[in-house]
Amino acid sequence: MLKLYGGARSRATIIHWYLEELGIPYEFVLLDMAAGAHQEPAFLAINPFGKVPAIEDGAFKLWESGAILLYLAEKYGGGFASVEEKSIANQWILFANSTLGTGIFIEANREREMPRLMGGLNSLLEKQPYIQGEQFTVSDVAVGSLLSYIPMMLKLDLSGYPAVLQYMQRLAERSAFQRAFSARPSN
Repeated sequence: MLKLYGGARSRATIIHWYLEELGIPYEFVLLDMAAGAHQEPAFLAINPFGKVPAIEDGAFKLWESGAILLYLAEKYGGGFASVEEKSIANQWILFANSTLGTGIFIEANREREMPRLMGGLNSLLEKQPYIQGEQFTVSDVAVGSLLSYIPMMLKLDLSGYPAVLQYMQRLAERSAFQRAFSARPSN
């Protein structure tokens, strides 16, 4: 059975959400990060940097949320119809993890980056319900999870981005999202 390793209030929620969307069996292994469980030799054998999330799928080990999302999409989500479709998913996952994450969550970047990033997302989401068009995809998990962290972690006014707010609400109404985000463990 696939194992997802995570800590309380960690990015493991991103993977947790996607696993719930896929409906595959998995075990969530909650690491007590405050006690240093992520620095124990057993976990360092999975991720030598001691970071979560990480997964074990049989003997296969993988870390970094974007890499895990793509792996799960290919192995359990039906894969991609073409290299172009996979490349678009790669684009959005990389955007979420590097551009959006650093533009919104690093305070020194926020004033400069947020209007451009949120404005671009708002324009896109005015035309279509999901990141890649009419259908929910792994790209929505990547981008949507980071957007969902905004009200949990930051007090930012998003009222100037109504399509983004509607998108966030659409995602929050998904049962898999609710299971993953309401089950956020605390150590």
